[in-house]
Amino acid sequence: MEKHTMKSERFSPGGAALAVLATLVAGLLAGVAGARPAARDDAGARAAFAAAAPVFFHPRCMNCHPAGDRPLQGDDSHAHTQNVRRGNLGNGVYGMKCSTCHQQQNTPGLHMPPGAVVWRLPPPKMPMVFQGRTVHQLCEQLKNPAQNGGKTLQQIIEHVSADKLVGWGWNPGEGRTAPPLSRPEFANDIKVWVEKGAACPE
Repeated sequence: MEKHTMKSERFSPGGAALAVLATLVAGLLAGVAGARPAARDDAGARAAFAAAAPVFFHPRCMNCHPAGDRPLQGDDSHAHTQNVRRGNLGNGVYGMKCSTCHQQQNTPGLHMPPGAVVWRLPPPKMPMVFQGRTVHQLCEQLKNPAQNGGKTLQQIIEHVSADKLVGWGWNPGEGRTAPPLSRPEFANDIKVWVEKGAACPE
């Protein structure tokens, strides 16, 4: 009986263990209370997005983000020949599926069909239009999950940094220009934009 009493006292909620736990919790709460979010830098965010914007409006990106139902082609961004259409899933319609001509890699030769994994346009429910947008409009669109494919800002960073179809823009095949920034430069500008609060240029 005596041993049982000692054991109960040793593990009692009112014992020393609870006091130690209370001290740890208090310390954690104090640390949370003292933590501060990263300071916003609206001017820096606007500058970073403005630096990245020419990539979005370059034909390698804009041609797959048209205002209408047809993808665009070439450095002059003319409507895709063969009357190609977006389709319900963004991968074409009927026998004119994107994969009919666009394989998983570029076809060798000047101006031959480009290719990448899962070649397609954004679906019509979430078209992510670049064509005709101002820098401000595009910026606001990228921040809106209802217009950006349901992505968080962190996922936007991952998308521009690692998505294989996005990466094709810097390896577009013979006869096509690449965006004005390297992919690491572009991705870093987007990362800085997000980290500084994602304010949009006016």
